Amino acid sequence: MPFDWKTSRTRLRALTCSLSCALAAASAAAQAAPGPSPLQALFEQAWARQPEAQALPLLRRAAQAGRDSADAWTPEPAALELQTKTDRIGSRQGAREHTVGVALPLWLPGERARKAALGDAELQAVRSRGQATQLALAARVRESWWGWQRACSDRALAQGQLENARALAADVARRFAAGDMARSDHFQAQAIEAQAQGAVAQAQGACDAARAALAAWSDGQPLPPASEALVAEPTPALGEPLVLTQDHPALADGERQAALARRQAELVAVQTRANPELTLAATSDRGLAGDGYQQSITLGVRLPLGAGVRAVARESAALAQALELETRVERERQRLAADIRAAQAQASAAAAQQQAMARNAELADATRGFVAKAFALGEADWPTRLRVEQDAVLAERQALRARIDAAASVSTLRQALGLLPQ
Repeated sequence: MPFDWKTSRTRLRALTCSLSCALAAASAAAQAAPGPSPLQALFEQAWARQPEAQALPLLRRAAQAGRDSADAWTPEPAALELQTKTDRIGSRQGAREHTVGVALPLWLPGERARKAALGDAELQAVRSRGQATQLALAARVRESWWGWQRACSDRALAQGQLENARALAADVARRFAAGDMARSDHFQAQAIEAQAQGAVAQAQGACDAARAALAAWSDGQPLPPASEALVAEPTPALGEPLVLTQDHPALADGERQAALARRQAELVAVQTRANPELTLAATSDRGLAGDGYQQSITLGVRLPLGAGVRAVARESAALAQALELETRVERERQRLAADIRAAQAQASAAAAQQQAMARNAELADATRGFVAKAFALGEADWPTRLRVEQDAVLAERQALRARIDAAASVSTLRQALGLLPQ
């Protein structure tokens, strides 16, 4: 039975089109469907396993407790004092004195308000740190995800090329047996089939390795089939410049950490001495055995002296840390803005490249069809047929890779904008 070039070409083209169309269809379905996309579901599984996610509730609880401590009546717990005094140990004779008192620490001027401000800053810092950690995890998950996408598309294309090479080799073998082609052409067709088999093995290994790396984030949950996982995230508007917003997790985390350090420095500035104490004591005493006990009340205030150079050292260290973090925030702001501009430019270029490569694949496929017909009629030689076939296969690979790269560049842009997988 003669080899049908059109059928073989259509089979490979249909495989490429199915992979390409799956990306667009799955992307549209992901935007319309209420459930999470495969990438979003994988990210949520990965985040649930992170130590930071498990420790976050306890960190919030600790920060809330620190904030609540500013609403207490005293900066430190009260102290109970019990004291007894006698001039004859082991005897009930002689003088005796019993004292029961309580010491109440007092807030320094301005300390309570600044303690409350520090507590609020700690709550915001814990929240922003969790969001920044999520964004950092999203970058690693996205990298593994699109690496798997590329590896799986290469495997699918390699498998299609192997089927085409086998059909091509079978047709050349038939023509060689009929005396229409030389033995060297037959050997060359067999070599092309062997190369395709090697490419399939290499692509399969790369796909398995990428899948194993991706499965590390899924906590043992099965991954979706590669054809169903071709999901592009929603694309931000590329026609207008995208700007860095204040709620970007990385920027917000830096600002919250700097604000926390500033609030800490403000608190240290008023804590120039230990907290004063108000003491209240009740005393019962007698002078000699047989005398009645006399009752007395003692009210006192304990005023610690200033810490001097030690307080200056603590305040200077706190101010230095706050200044360092504020300066780092400004540099981080510039870096994030540059990342957004670069990611937007890359996404725009990838979209243009996708269109160009799709057009190139269409032209290469049309050329392959014409040359295949000419070769079947004896109007084109074997080297021309082989060259055009290789060019068409390369164009299909480039078109699908450009489509995946365009989707991956959208993920990179969303990462630069501080958006989680969706």
